[in-house]
Amino acid sequence: MSSIGTASETLNSAGAIPKTMRAGVFREKGVVHVEEVPVPEVGNGEVLIKVAACGICGTDIKKIFQRYVEPPQILGHELAGTVVAVGRGTKWTPGDRVMSFHHTPCGRCFYCEKRLFSQCKQYKTTGLTAGFTPNGGGFAEYVKAMPWVAERGIVALPDNVSFEEATFIEPINTIVKAVQKARITADETVLILGCGPIGLQLLMVSKLEGAKLYSSDLIPERRQKSLSLGALESFDPTSGKLIEEVRARTDGRGADAVLVAVAHPSVVTDALAMARPGGRVLLFAANDPVTKIEFPAAAVGIDEKEILGSYSAAVDIQDSAAELVLGKKLPVMEIVTHRFSLDRIQEALELAARPTAESLKILIAHA
Repeated sequence: MSSIGTASETLNSAGAIPKTMRAGVFREKGVVHVEEVPVPEVGNGEVLIKVAACGICGTDIKKIFQRYVEPPQILGHELAGTVVAVGRGTKWTPGDRVMSFHHTPCGRCFYCEKRLFSQCKQYKTTGLTAGFTPNGGGFAEYVKAMPWVAERGIVALPDNVSFEEATFIEPINTIVKAVQKARITADETVLILGCGPIGLQLLMVSKLEGAKLYSSDLIPERRQKSLSLGALESFDPTSGKLIEEVRARTDGRGADAVLVAVAHPSVVTDALAMARPGGRVLLFAANDPVTKIEFPAAAVGIDEKEILGSYSAAVDIQDSAAELVLGKKLPVMEIVTHRFSLDRIQEALELAARPTAESLKILIAHA
């Protein structure tokens, strides 16, 4: 028997749950339609969350505008909201303010033992859905967390943290993981290529490590924002002097680490040129299945530079990374520039795909 009956016994405090909801449904390349779809039913061990806010991630943009997943899909995975229904056997209660990850590893397999959680088979099975093929679902009014996510992938929110702030918990986890993989330490010189939302979050977390930070971006306003968040200087990559500028500030060596937050293959070659011998290049944005990257073999084989990858979140830093947001240790809200209602999701996605001088992080705010 379904546990939906058990959930409904506790719904008086949370209010009635409708049978249908509005959702932004990815139907064709570059297009999301707002449609009426069924509210997910809750089974044993599952949790239903009423979404309050959801951030738009660069991964969402790639999936929609480059059609890296097959429609129909309801995307959106940087979400926060309120628990409104629970199945048997969960620790959550209707009324709880929460954020939810969409991936949670098993904790027992070969990859989990190696701390490669994002390579775990269960991790790759998305456990948060608003319908169709599970793919996050934060672009809908309600999402369901499946048992393995409900058990270990939901974070309670204190009253002094807004839902909008909480949408940063998942992306900040991925950023902390990346900075750890890049082995950023105090007094190292770190160059961040790209001052969009991801690049600026990389800058925020690297600053906590005490690194000397430099940045680069095509858009002057984004360069200025990086300065306000802690970069010592920010460079225009079109000047043709970026490598020269970086070496001039490092006694001719190059940066100890270069964090790449630009999804363009040629930037990787530039990043290698700007890293010192024995330095590290961390690829954050180069995560699509079709891009091919070429680079001089000598950069790795002779100069001993490392190329590192970092993908998604890590469960063993879930609490400590969340505390950076919950404890307001990072100025995440300073990069939020636009909020759109669900009815305007197509407009929001197009702005995220083609940013302006004024745009950085874009949120979908549910009414």
